[in-house]
Amino acid sequence: MEKAFDIHEYMAKGVERVVTDALRATLKNPKESAFMAKFAIASRAASKRRRAFEDNGEHIPPFLIASITSKCNLHCAGCYSRCSSATADTEPVSQLTDDEWLRIFEEAGRLGICFILLAGGEPMIRRGVIEKAGTVRDILFPIFTNGTYIDEEYFALLDKCRNLLPVMSIEGGRELTDSRRGSGVYDRLVKNMDEFKKRGLIFGASVTVTTENYKEVTSAPLLDSLSQRGCKAIIYVEYVPVSEDSSPLAPTDKERDYLTDALVRLRDERKEVVFISFPGDEKSSGGCVAAGRGFFHINSHGGAEPCPFSPFCDVNVKDTSLREAMRSPLFTALRSGDILLDDHEGGCVLYEKRELVRSLLNKE
Repeated sequence: MEKAFDIHEYMAKGVERVVTDALRATLKNPKESAFMAKFAIASRAASKRRRAFEDNGEHIPPFLIASITSKCNLHCAGCYSRCSSATADTEPVSQLTDDEWLRIFEEAGRLGICFILLAGGEPMIRRGVIEKAGTVRDILFPIFTNGTYIDEEYFALLDKCRNLLPVMSIEGGRELTDSRRGSGVYDRLVKNMDEFKKRGLIFGASVTVTTENYKEVTSAPLLDSLSQRGCKAIIYVEYVPVSEDSSPLAPTDKERDYLTDALVRLRDERKEVVFISFPGDEKSSGGCVAAGRGFFHINSHGGAEPCPFSPFCDVNVKDTSLREAMRSPLFTALRSGDILLDDHEGGCVLYEKRELVRSLLNKE
């Protein structure tokens, strides 16, 4: 009989692989390797806490995505967050305070969550939240940033708090990056990278994979440039279309197969870099890992959502604990039903089946 899929075991092994790869990638950086060695111990302890919950019938994911602001200074072409009104130019109101975010981070640590991805908007606008995150040393905080807010004060903070890892968004070379993010952004990113290397600080890169750039973003010239500048992690995120006009940019099976094959080769050839793909191979993970299976999302106002690409919620962490939020009727229905396991055309099953997700809310 085929062994039943164990989501805890799958995610625990995934975390272990990421940490092991990160340790190997930072061997030549004494400060960073010392931090990663300590984090490896902390992540194993976190995995034991999650296993204890699992054994008592309660699943805790290792990852959390926290969109700490709805404000951004850029207007990137095809931005999902702006299209869904999760990001706007108006001054945000009723957002979680610095202390409320700290409470969430600390509770996450007690539950066994060991990675919290800080997103937005542009997360570095919320310097106070990032300073709070730096005090929660047993959690690694990748900061998904456009790189335009990194200044001397941030360089000092990142040097002091090695659990804060800037992950700068890049679309390929200068032409592809500036065409989507704005003129001059690529040069600003390269300047930041060179400064990180000069100061002995590591950073990562986040790449939105489309039908237009999938070959360039896995090419030797781009990866050589990033690696030589000190990039230690590259996260590939499949583009989610925001309209019918942008649908041709969404990766198809052809592009996803190309990316999967490229990742196998790159992980073998380029040991100095950690490669991560989202959503990655859902078949090997038993389906989509959103809605608390592998991660979930807290928006800037405190709403607990299955994923940034599925902005639906029925509970707010201002009113309840993180643990209770993961037991919400919406999350429970998604994890117990078939939506997360369904076949789909795009990279994000919840975005493609958003009407079904919305209907679950209407049933409550």
